[in-house]
This record gives sequence, C-alpha cells and structure tokens, in this order.
Amino acid sequence: MPSIFSRIVAGELPAYKVAEDADHLAFLDITPLVEGHTLVIPKQEVDYIFDLSPQALAALHVFAQRVAKGVQAAVPCKRIGVAVIGLEVPHAHIHLIPMNKVADMNFANPKIKVPEARMRELAAAIAAQVPGGSGLPAAPTAAAERSASPAADPNDATLAQLQKLTQGLQFISESEAPLEAVSYAAPAGELSDQQLRQVLGEPADAKVEKVELIPFLRNHTSDDGVLNDVALANRYKALQMYLKQELDGVQVYRIGSGPKVHAYALGRDVAGRLAGFKTELTES
Repeated sequence: MPSIFSRIVAGELPAYKVAEDADHLAFLDITPLVEGHTLVIPKQEVDYIFDLSPQALAALHVFAQRVAKGVQAAVPCKRIGVAVIGLEVPHAHIHLIPMNKVADMNFANPKIKVPEARMRELAAAIAAQVPGGSGLPAAPTAAAERSASPAADPNDATLAQLQKLTQGLQFISESEAPLEAVSYAAPAGELSDQQLRQVLGEPADAKVEKVELIPFLRNHTSDDGVLNDVALANRYKALQMYLKQELDGVQVYRIGSGPKVHAYALGRDVAGRLAGFKTELTES
C-alpha cells in the first residue's frame, strides 16, 4: 500500500508544496512544531533514509539545502534545524524546522494548528525564495480555484518583457544602481507588510514605505531631468507605461532605511504573481 507521501507525489492527496524537482518534493508539515516546518522527501518510496543509495541520499540533502535556504528567507528565525526521525511515515523524509531556540526542535512539544489561509501564505512565500527556480505556488483551496486567474501562466512572457525593458537601465539616487526585472509567487489579495517582507526575502523588522510609481520615476522620465537624454527618458517612459497597463495595482515599496534602501516596483500579473523591477537607493 502506498505511503501517504507517495499519494501526495502521485497527486492523490493535496499538500502545501514549496519545491519540487524530478526526484524530490518539499511541502509544509500539516502538524508542525512551528510555522514553516517543512518536509523534504524523495519521490521514490523508501522506508528508511539510510537504505537510499549514496547518490540518492546525497541528492536528497542537496535538495534539502536549497529548500532550507528558502524557508530561512521566508520565515524569520535564527537557524533551520534538521531532523530525521523515520518512525511516523514509512517513507524517508527530512524535517526542516525554523528555530530561534533549541526547544523549537523538541518533537515532544505539542503540535500547533496553523489556519489554512496562513499555510497557503507560508507555502507561497517559501516557494518564492527557493534558490534555483524550483519554487512552486501553494496548492489552492476549492474556493481559491473558483476565483483564481486563468490557468495559463504568462509569467515567463511577463518576466521576459520586463527584462527587455529594464536592460541597461539604472536608478540614479546618490549613486547608480541597475534595474532588475523580478517576479515572485505571492498569496492572493492585499499583502500585509509582514507578508510582503517574507515574499521578497527582506528582514522581518525592515521598514516598509509605499510610494507611487510616477513620482518615483519622474526624474528619469523627464526629458530635461536628471538624465538629459530624450531617448533614454523614453525608455523609462516605456517601462512605466508597461507596468501601469499590464500589471494591476502597481506600487513602489521602499524597504529598509539608509544609507542603502531596496526599492521594488511591483504589480500583479494575470497569474497573480508580483512582477516588476527592483533596485537600490543610496541615501545619506
């Protein structure tokens, strides 16, 4: 009889997935010790982790390392604890547990109950931070599926267009910093500052300030402004127009405090991802 994890791999059971490749899967533990508690499994059903071949065992840990970095970027904590218990489910798995103290890793602690909406938020935030592009959007609920954007994912086209529009452009403050096209999986709806910081991988206590796109770019879109280059100003205008016309709710988020502040110009594409550009401001 297939293990519960094999049934998740086969798509027979739902899970809050955060990363996947051809041989491995990572998803949130539904009875976690702390928020962000993640399980990493090989898709091959092997009961005992040390029965995996040396190559498979090494690959599982390399995948777990990538997932752990995503968890730590999305969930405020000091370290990601790692545990292999192997008695709960007859399918090899690694626990990745955000921890601020040793007691967070105590499996005798009572398990916590995390609301479904929060689980979806956590999964999306972690998925957006997994290095190497293996992040996955969280599995939606039935209600979310009914109200979701079209199934086709245009993110590659959106990001490709943003990369063309931002190529070679810089934001001029007290120094120059490139504009970088970005796209992030994110929970639906308006994000709190905490959720935004998690999605972007910013520190949990970083200051968040919202400004409008047009004033933010005005020195760069003005023909006789800071650039004094009509052709270059027209490129910033084209970028601004694309963001305003193709993305919903575009907003600039200034995150952090001087002398270096990260700035993100982001809106929702039709797949619900946050897309736009990021740059760095230098302010004395």
